[in-house]
Amino acid sequence: MSKSVTVGITGPDRGGFMAWLMTALAIRRCGAKAVRIQPSQAVDTGLLDAVVIGGGSDVDPLHYGEESLKEDFTDTRHSTAVDWLVGLVLSVFRAIFARHSIQGYDRARDSMEQDIIRQALQRDLPVLGICRGAQLMNVALGGSLHQDIGHFYSEDTNNVRSILPRKKIDIKGDSRLRRMLGIPDCYVNALHNQSIKQLGDNVIVSAREPNGVIQAIEKHDHRFFIGVQWHPEYMPQSRTQQNLFRGLVASAAGSAPGQHR
Repeated sequence: MSKSVTVGITGPDRGGFMAWLMTALAIRRCGAKAVRIQPSQAVDTGLLDAVVIGGGSDVDPLHYGEESLKEDFTDTRHSTAVDWLVGLVLSVFRAIFARHSIQGYDRARDSMEQDIIRQALQRDLPVLGICRGAQLMNVALGGSLHQDIGHFYSEDTNNVRSILPRKKIDIKGDSRLRRMLGIPDCYVNALHNQSIKQLGDNVIVSAREPNGVIQAIEKHDHRFFIGVQWHPEYMPQSRTQQNLFRGLVASAAGSAPGQHR
């Protein structure tokens, strides 16, 4: 890496340690420095070269003009032995650290991350959103969310919720995401029960499930603005998924987005 890159990774004040650890590891594997950002420990975005808006609790529906609903699930399909091993280890650690996580909405985090997203757009900083992060990126640009995606599924196609890559997605052919991952479809993990509904300003869909649930978004009028509904940080064994972090760091270092493979 010719230029030293600093990437800010957002998360809650309580909980989220495993997400931070695995995301920081992914960033460091790309040769960049990772900095943790929390509501109680803000960081000057002027010191950052890129931002990861991390996963976590649901976005408060007040941000897109709705009142709250709520729910949960799990399933099993399509994973290798390595996926099972990595998933088992991460699940144990997530369970341990989840005891300290915030229950319900985290308005302080919502506010902090929306401010960071707006600053990143103004400064043309590369932004990668993970799960809740992708949802908040869309909401910050005027979009909305499905608070419960159960209606997209039938008894035969339950909403898979697993740290293992068990949910198939189709990637749009002319998207930056497709150029980075280099494949038309793949299996991803899923820990969410919400998804993007109405798209925000100049936001486009770059991946969906076969039933139409939006799995990734991007913004072509920004250097690098990609949000994915899954958790690539929990798939360190997948070179394809780690290309998301490589693409972010390469963009921050001055490479053309979507060209780093």
